[in-house]
Amino acid sequence: MKEFFKEIPVIQYEGETSKNPFAFKYYDPEKEIAGKTMKEHLRFSMSYWHTMTGSGADPFGLATMIRSWDRAASPMDLAEQRVLAAFELMHKLQIPYFCFHDRDIAPEGATLSETNKNLDRIVKIIKTRMTETGIKVLWGTANLFSHPRYVHGAATSCNAEVFAYAAAQVKKALEITFELGGVNYVFWGGREGYDTLLNTNMELELDNLARFLSMALDYAGEIGFKGQYLIEPKPREPTKHQYDFDVAAALGFLRKYGLDRSFKMNIEANHATLAGHSFQHELYFARINGVLGSIDANQGDLLLGWDTDHFPGDIYSAVLALYEVLKNGGLHSGGLNFDAKTRRASFEEADLFHAYITGMDTYARALVIAHSLLQSGELENFVSTRYAGYSEGIGKEIVEQKVGFKELELYTLKHGAVQNSSGQQERLEGILNMYIMAGG
Repeated sequence: MKEFFKEIPVIQYEGETSKNPFAFKYYDPEKEIAGKTMKEHLRFSMSYWHTMTGSGADPFGLATMIRSWDRAASPMDLAEQRVLAAFELMHKLQIPYFCFHDRDIAPEGATLSETNKNLDRIVKIIKTRMTETGIKVLWGTANLFSHPRYVHGAATSCNAEVFAYAAAQVKKALEITFELGGVNYVFWGGREGYDTLLNTNMELELDNLARFLSMALDYAGEIGFKGQYLIEPKPREPTKHQYDFDVAAALGFLRKYGLDRSFKMNIEANHATLAGHSFQHELYFARINGVLGSIDANQGDLLLGWDTDHFPGDIYSAVLALYEVLKNGGLHSGGLNFDAKTRRASFEEADLFHAYITGMDTYARALVIAHSLLQSGELENFVSTRYAGYSEGIGKEIVEQKVGFKELELYTLKHGAVQNSSGQQERLEGILNMYIMAGG
């Protein structure tokens, strides 16, 4: 079998003193933390699209990535070579999962029937490599945004024929995700939104989106797929006003249509940035609403207003993210998918390894720190004390709904001036920094 990364060994843990660029400094897959190994906690996943099909092209320049598998003679030969390269890369990086769109793994044909035959041929090869390596599917999805037919959206298109085509595409994507043993299925509505209300029937579009998701759930049930369904929020780009703007908007939509019990959220760090939130905010909001499902681990550039999808290296953000994950009891069937790409100027194949090593080490280090911080109880105790007024006296009566405005007015007239205490934000930031600098 052809080897694509001959000069690169299987990446091993060598410890933080190692200077080897092809070694983990902090990610020790078998190291136990709180009764689970790092591998079990983090459930790392490779994104098939950025890693195997990303070209480095941008709106201002052509492709830059040097990929030995891109020399294949035909689109289907290329798809087969990508499978082999993907599994070699995951094996050498000790990545146990991968995520894919249908169009990542096989090219679109002249007809839907031809496209589905292309998928079947590649899925057969993927299944063989999965059996040989033990690598699994974290989640699958359908690309309902790249093809020109989706210019007006997919499930929210003004064209009923497009809705039908999207349904047929998701039907097949669900089938192959199920066939490959995927434990989640993601819906990302890249074109589900609008640019102007002058030509948009928003009510019909939202109703249709709900109908589409209901149909998907019904069909998944028919074929026996029992995985977790995930919605991936994103505020804009490519559509100016996307219906799944953030976790709150997506959850509000699901609750309106009675779909909230069937879905959780796949939350991306860079999408949180574009929504004007911190990554922790989105994870926290999802956690307290019981919908924290999985994570797309990347980071954005605060100086740029688009989805730059950097590999994560921000330890501060990663610690706070995993703090929420640990409070959630873990990601359960979800994982940490590196929905990230190397920079356009990092075009050599070795750069893929450097990028993944950096991301995996960042989250491994963050896991140790987040666990230590949570175990210490320093933040939790401060927050508990700050809100202690709601566990006794008038605060307890408020929580237990034993008082109304009239009673609260009488209470205020009797007790007079209000006395607040400092939020001590700077002190708490110092505590967080202390744990980060100490490395847990």
